[in-house]
Amino acid sequence: MQRLDNFSRFDQLRRDFPLFCYEAFHYETTGKSLEISFHFSLSADIHFRPKISIPWKQNLFIPYENLSSSALDNLIFHMGMIELISYWKAACPQKVVIKPFRLTGEQEDFWKKLYYLGLGEFFHMNSIETNEEEFMHFVFEEKSLPSKFSLDPAPGSLLPVGGGKDSAVSAGLLNRWKAGWVPFVINPRGATREVLLAAGKSGQDTIVINREIDQMLLKLNGQGFLNGHTPFSALLAFYSLLVSYLTGRANIVLSNESSANEPTIPGTDINHQYSKSFGFEKDFRDYYNHFISPGFNYYSLLRPLSELQIARIFSSMPEYFSSFRSCNAGSKSDSWCGACPKCLFTFIILSPFLEPAQLENIFGKNLLNDNHLRGILDELTGIAKIKPFDCIGTVEEVNLALDAAMERYDPDNLPVLLQYYKSTGNSRPEIKVPLENITAMNETAHFVPSEYYKLLHRAIS
Repeated sequence: MQRLDNFSRFDQLRRDFPLFCYEAFHYETTGKSLEISFHFSLSADIHFRPKISIPWKQNLFIPYENLSSSALDNLIFHMGMIELISYWKAACPQKVVIKPFRLTGEQEDFWKKLYYLGLGEFFHMNSIETNEEEFMHFVFEEKSLPSKFSLDPAPGSLLPVGGGKDSAVSAGLLNRWKAGWVPFVINPRGATREVLLAAGKSGQDTIVINREIDQMLLKLNGQGFLNGHTPFSALLAFYSLLVSYLTGRANIVLSNESSANEPTIPGTDINHQYSKSFGFEKDFRDYYNHFISPGFNYYSLLRPLSELQIARIFSSMPEYFSSFRSCNAGSKSDSWCGACPKCLFTFIILSPFLEPAQLENIFGKNLLNDNHLRGILDELTGIAKIKPFDCIGTVEEVNLALDAAMERYDPDNLPVLLQYYKSTGNSRPEIKVPLENITAMNETAHFVPSEYYKLLHRAIS
């Protein structure tokens, strides 16, 4: 991905569009679905009205008449707060007017931190120089945010499922432990459905959120307005609170691992996976406890694990081999593109645990034999200064996995990328991957319940 010199464009757009408004939100039930819409404006002529539709599942949701309008106002307003960043970034106005409710100074600090760090990649890739204090400031209307509410939790957990390796591992573990769980999906694709079928979940068992981006944003992007990465996992977090409330299931189980904490650019706060990091998880938990409801329990089940440990567990779940897809480039066609960092990383991280023939069957070819991927390999192994802007593991994990992958091949007939890797000096065959020691849990901070932590340890032993 090429970095763009857009600072002058950023500066001009901020002068041309000095104000962004969160005008309103609206929701209603049709009997068949919960329909939600937001209204944002960039000028008198530029308005955005993104929409969300949630098919009503009577077997999963509590009766609509039992829901509190005050609680729904609180939850859906906050969904708008995270939705707005996708539209704000088109011109990055310095003044942001929030009309529905007034927030406290503490809440304002939370949102500015989330927006700023969540847009770290966006700022970097557009060569925008700014800071957390100056990039935006809020103006609020006088109406107070509804009070936080209590929950009467039902048994079981919610599990967001995207169709990739990590959520498949979480689903497989919850099934092994006979822990009741309900999947929820935003804009499901083929791989998502296939993973859920492999996990024994039907469409009737699944909560679906259909999220529709306002086409005006795409039109502006085509006209040269700013574009780039936004913190999708933070959006997922706030959406998950609404789904939790609708179902009464307080436990929200994420599938973010310890390596999400590593910056994409060493020595900076720029992290493609910021909203998957423990830092965001902690801030989010503090925020909803103080301002929405203390009844939720949002945590990442895989936080104590490394990508290598997750790959090891995944290798024991062949029911997902043919259905999972972690490739973003091939997401619309539910395929592995075989040419992106996510494809190569996933191939590498599974290599210590699956035979080359198994991996070729999953990916359609041996990616370690594709010399066109050498530049991506340099980024993954730390030879290049910057990691790929993608959801991948740490540099250390990649190097360990590559050293272990060599054990799967004839040393005199290594795939071309392994031959190249061996020549770079990053290879440390004297260390190898101590697979027998991979059972050691990471000491990273986490919020995993103690009973699940013990079961995680058993899963990697």
